[in-house]
Amino acid sequence: AMVAIIGMFFQDGLTGSAWGDWALYDASPLRAFENELGVQEPVGFWDPLGLAKDGDAGAFQRRRGTELKHGRVSMYACMGYIAPEYFRFPGYLSPSEALRFEDVPNGLAALGKVPALG
Repeated sequence: AMVAIIGMFFQDGLTGSAWGDWALYDASPLRAFENELGVQEPVGFWDPLGLAKDGDAGAFQRRRGTELKHGRVSMYACMGYIAPEYFRFPGYLSPSEALRFEDVPNGLAALGKVPALG
């Protein structure tokens, strides 16, 4: 109860009302990104780590691009892990050791099976 009362005091100081609407708090630098793609009610621009609290649009665009690149790499990595369960190349991976592509297990177990020198 005491934490709730302190929260109401804090909200009253920012919005002017203990039961106030956060939309009345215009001093937030996060308002700079309220019109970006993906901003939805009731959360609005959600930045739990406070990375965009300075309101720098250039840094925001750089982080967004980096997030997209990391997401794409993660999707490719996931496909690279799943695809060998359904498709294996025909033929030999290492003809000198008679190791076929079908003999290599999926995932980290492949590290022990594939010869280090190729």
